[in-house]
Amino acid sequence: MRPARDVAVVAFAQTDHRRRTDELSEVEMLMPVLHEVLDRTGLKTSDIGFTCSGSSDYLAGRAFSFTMALDGVGAWPPIAESHVEMDGAWALYEAWVKILTGEADTALVYSYGKSSPGEVRDVLTRQLDPYYLAPLWPDSVALAALQAQALIDAGDTDEPALAAIAASSRDSATANPHAQVRGSRPQGDYLVRPLRTGDCPPVGDGAAAVILAAGDTVRGLCERPAWIRGMDHRIEAHGLGVRDLTDSPSARLAAERAGAFERPVDTAELHAPFSSQEVVLRKALRLDDSVRVNPSGGALAANPVMAAGLIRIGEAAAAIHRGESDRVLAHATSGPCLQQNLVAVLEGEPS
Repeated sequence: MRPARDVAVVAFAQTDHRRRTDELSEVEMLMPVLHEVLDRTGLKTSDIGFTCSGSSDYLAGRAFSFTMALDGVGAWPPIAESHVEMDGAWALYEAWVKILTGEADTALVYSYGKSSPGEVRDVLTRQLDPYYLAPLWPDSVALAALQAQALIDAGDTDEPALAAIAASSRDSATANPHAQVRGSRPQGDYLVRPLRTGDCPPVGDGAAAVILAAGDTVRGLCERPAWIRGMDHRIEAHGLGVRDLTDSPSARLAAERAGAFERPVDTAELHAPFSSQEVVLRKALRLDDSVRVNPSGGALAANPVMAAGLIRIGEAAAAIHRGESDRVLAHATSGPCLQQNLVAVLEGEPS
């Protein structure tokens, strides 16, 4: 179904992603990005109809940490604002729906994450079932390794193929000045078999922001807007034992509902923090070798938790803004082994 209003991504900005930003608070890390994304459109904070953010109190280590980030936005005079305890891609979804309802014509979406202060592998165990899985403390890498081994056992991939995915992503990131890891490198030692260091995302800090606008408002803000033709998100069963880890029905359904299968896409930005997850997503999203996958380097080049999914949408939109792509699929995920999946389809106008 075509959305009731035409909504486009008109600007995108992100930090340079780094292993540590001890000298910066979340607000100090975020403020330059907010200024940059507004400057790209000429808008002021007072021109924004709705503001939505994505972050995690667990990552920050304190309750209601997102309220501090509003210091960077400027919440006086009062603004219409919301927050999701999810990757910023889901904040963008909420803002998109808000605009579709006609309650706003513009929206500022931002997300951020500082993984450096703690052990992100331990923090992410809090996403698991609290009765059966979480008490065993299986971390995100161990669970991804289970998925990778299931793919190998099914004949869908092997370790050399996973290494090639990692090398391709980081080679692509060479042209991305914001990426944390650029250029292919040795796969390194096993973290959890069959995953080596190179199959896993870097741990780091970063933030991103996007501006959405509707209808005629878009025309004065962006020369070649990235129109959102569809967006949908779905979730797998919480229990890992009842899922087929070699497939992602939720990603496939989200893509179908977003209209991704109506016409081919030329580019896909996939939020695949582990090389094995790209194998699953390529199959579920029906991406063949004609599609450019993660020209930005993807999450294997920079994976700021709670911002990496929003960055995939931002990078997809930026490719359209630059005239490098005409129809792009953007994907975001959250939870262990691709538990939750969001798919957006963006298009540019004919040159």
